[in-house]
Amino acid sequence: MEFVDTVIHGDCEEILRQFPDNSIDLIFTSPPYADQRKQTYGGIKPNAYVDWFLPKSEQFLRVLKPTGTFVLNIKERVVNGERHTYVIELILEMRKQGWLWTEEFIWHKKNSYPGKWPNRFRDGWERLLQFNKHRKFHMYQEEVMVPVGDWADTRLSKLSETDKIRDESKVESGFGKNISNWIGRDKVYPDNVIHMATECSNRNHSAAFPLDLSTWFVKLFTARGDVVLDPFVGSGTTLAAARMYGRRYVGIDVKKEYCQLAKERVAQIQPRLFEPVENYTPEGINETA
Repeated sequence: MEFVDTVIHGDCEEILRQFPDNSIDLIFTSPPYADQRKQTYGGIKPNAYVDWFLPKSEQFLRVLKPTGTFVLNIKERVVNGERHTYVIELILEMRKQGWLWTEEFIWHKKNSYPGKWPNRFRDGWERLLQFNKHRKFHMYQEEVMVPVGDWADTRLSKLSETDKIRDESKVESGFGKNISNWIGRDKVYPDNVIHMATECSNRNHSAAFPLDLSTWFVKLFTARGDVVLDPFVGSGTTLAAARMYGRRYVGIDVKKEYCQLAKERVAQIQPRLFEPVENYTPEGINETA
């Protein structure tokens, strides 16, 4: 595949038309949010955002493998004192396009600094929307397991009889977990709230997300040798995570300076066999995780 391990300057919608069908294992990206990053990407008005994005997501759908995953880091903005609905509208239109909206992760920004407006507080989180082409897709959950947590010291020492079986909920909401399965285990599966600090170093980019965040999703949805695409590559964080863990990569950006920045960053990365995600400390692990 000649297109892998490259950073390409251009509009991803046009560039991806040259890519073969079903050739990408993971698309992980953070496009410019509506009406933001005007100095770098010009800004897309909230009311025009869905129409701007859908032709691009159509190409994403075509190039993604049936077993692949698309993770979209996106956030609505406040317009005239209320949150705009373009993210909700985009989800609905993408479902019409053929995507399955499989999951929603919340990135809790652990180092978010305080802020106040007349009618709201500062957001300390962002969405990561997971889309798939089919219900069966590759997911390597063991790669992102976390320490069992302090809850096990008390919860697992006092098990009821129902904790030892997979019993039906008393309110008939479904079957509960067998809590006794976690006795003696050092690690558990995380929930869908990811507690990580934002990128604090200067990457010469207006909205670089942390390497740990990209790494978490690269490990969750790909294996060594798989191809990872970031169609809004920015400072190259996703590509750095992919190369670090032995994945192939493709980056695309309309800004030539960002393409060069991403190339230089990836060139400095030496692939590793395996290391845990740095600086990730889980909080609030659910006792039935």
